[in-house]
Amino acid sequence: MDYQILTFQVTEKIGLITISRPQVLNALNATFFLELNALLDEIVERDDVKVLIIRGEGEKSFVAGADIGELTSLDPERAYHYSKNGQDTFDRLGALNIPVIAAVNGFALGGGCELAMACDFRIASRNARFGLPEMMLGLTPGYAGTQRSSRISGLGNALYMMLTAEMVPADDALRMGLVQKVVEPEALMEEVMKLAMKMASNGSAALKTVKKVIRQGADLP
Repeated sequence: MDYQILTFQVTEKIGLITISRPQVLNALNATFFLELNALLDEIVERDDVKVLIIRGEGEKSFVAGADIGELTSLDPERAYHYSKNGQDTFDRLGALNIPVIAAVNGFALGGGCELAMACDFRIASRNARFGLPEMMLGLTPGYAGTQRSSRISGLGNALYMMLTAEMVPADDALRMGLVQKVVEPEALMEEVMKLAMKMASNGSAALKTVKKVIRQGADLP
C-alpha cells in the first residue's frame, strides 16, 4: 500500500508509526484509518516487532483531533459508520498482542486523546496537552473515549475532562493516571525507545500473555 499519512519503520524489534499531517496538526481523517488498518494487518503477521510506538510528527501536536472539515460533510448515517470505523480501529490497536506506547508531544485532543488512550500506556513530553473538547461542538467523543477515559483515569476525572472540555497539562495528566511518565520534549523519544527496548528484551510469549490477561481481566466484573 502507498501510504500518504503514516510512516512505519522497525529498529531492533521496535516498530515506530509516525502520523504525518503537520499542516493540520496531524488531524485524523478517513485516510488515516484506512492506512492504520493496513499497517495493523502487516504488524500482526510480522515476527520482528515486539513493541509498537505511535507518535505525531513535529513538536506542536501528537494529534489535534479529527478532521472537522471532513466531519461536517457527513450525513447522520455516514457519520455513524465513520465513528464506528474509528472505534473498531482503535479496538484493534488495543487488542494487538504486543505492547503499544503513545509518545505524546503537544496537543492530544479529541480523537488524538482517544488514540492515545487506545494504546497500552502513554509517555508525554512536558508540552503535551490532553483534552476531550467535543462538548464545545455539541458532540460526544466518537471513538469510545467515553469508555476508555473512566477506565484509565477514573470516573471523576473522565467526567471532568469531558464536561468542562478543558485541556489538561501533562503534569495533571500524570496525576490523573492518564499518562505514566512526563519528560522534557527533547528527551521524549529517547525515553520511549529506552522503555520499548526494555520490554522487547523480555520473552515474547510472556510479554504477549501478560498483556492479554491484563486486558481481558480489566473488562470482567
